[in-house]
Amino acid sequence: MAALLATTACGPASDDAAGGGKSSDGPNSSASTGSTASPSASDSAGPSKPSPSAAKRPGGGKKSGGDDGSGIALCTMKDLSVSATNYDAKGEPVRHILLVVTNASSRKCDLQGAPEVTLGDAKGPAPVKRETDPGEVLTLAPGAEAYAGLLATGGKMDTYDVTSMTLGLGSPGGESEPDKPVDVPMPVSSFQADDGQRVTYWAGTEGLAMRPVTRS
Repeated sequence: MAALLATTACGPASDDAAGGGKSSDGPNSSASTGSTASPSASDSAGPSKPSPSAAKRPGGGKKSGGDDGSGIALCTMKDLSVSATNYDAKGEPVRHILLVVTNASSRKCDLQGAPEVTLGDAKGPAPVKRETDPGEVLTLAPGAEAYAGLLATGGKMDTYDVTSMTLGLGSPGGESEPDKPVDVPMPVSSFQADDGQRVTYWAGTEGLAMRPVTRS
């Protein structure tokens, strides 16, 4: 009888313990708290990858003649033909020039950054209007064109005569030797330039290229 009473007394205690185990599965349990914390664990995985457009920004450190991560080769001077057009009315001083490159190859190529344009005997290329950076490269199909606007005189000092001009693509990221610049056919026999000269980044339309310089 004593043994039976002892067994009966222990029964509720065992049920309470089992009940305590079940209560740990409720909404206020530590397991539930762990599941709500899972977004934080995800956040700690590190920064997200850059967007494709960010990865394709001009000057992204890619070698000339290579590709910019898109799988399309960068344009070289061998791929392109170059022309220049006077954008000012007849009889007016030549200040605004439209530069056009055409993909003369049989393959697509990516054009990035801004042209390196040297006017006459200038010591270096015309400075680039940084605000015209489109934030991405231009993919040129065979026969497609890209445009840049050139401001020859910005009302500054040190005016000089220009009877020749060259254009190069530079070296993206400075990681390789750039292509040799090519001579650009002059839109007129000569024009004036000064140290206020500027050039835009490559653009996909004539308007986007010329608007920033014609308003200067």
